[in-house]
Amino acid sequence: MSRIGKQIIAMSAGTEANLDGNTLTIKGPKGEISRTFRDSIAVAIEGGNISLSTKRNDIATRSLWGTYSSHIANMVEGVEKLFVKKLIIEGIGYRAEVSGNDITLIIGFSHPVKIAIPAGLKVIVEKSVITITGVDKETVGAFAATLRSWKKPEPYKGKGIRYEGEVIRRKQGKKSV
Repeated sequence: MSRIGKQIIAMSAGTEANLDGNTLTIKGPKGEISRTFRDSIAVAIEGGNISLSTKRNDIATRSLWGTYSSHIANMVEGVEKLFVKKLIIEGIGYRAEVSGNDITLIIGFSHPVKIAIPAGLKVIVEKSVITITGVDKETVGAFAATLRSWKKPEPYKGKGIRYEGEVIRRKQGKKSV
């Protein structure tokens, strides 16, 4: 039995969920999100609560039970309060700017790097801090990881793009004799 799958997911008063076949749509004060699930897991919406149960008792279904429960809990949390990731740019001359649906990174290459912002995300740049907000936890995390992958922080001076609160392990460098 899945400990996570057995838990009942509670929604606040302003949030509503609709199940159309295998597609679950959740609307809330901050936005709307929908996701299609396999039919091996039964999703039941009763009042302000969502519960999941298995239709079959095999290994694949039991492993998806808790996963789907986590996905639905993240969907509910995303429409009630947005997910936020903050990235910090460190380095002389390193900066970012948002123009339309693109973010331009100037991070020490011979050219600026333009990256398209996925639909449903809001990106704000203030000085050296990039703030990514959105309803979908996966999209917010994946876009933050994409931005970070362009210039990971290096261990000698700490230059690059890092998450807020991330600790970069520093190396000593060369010693002069």
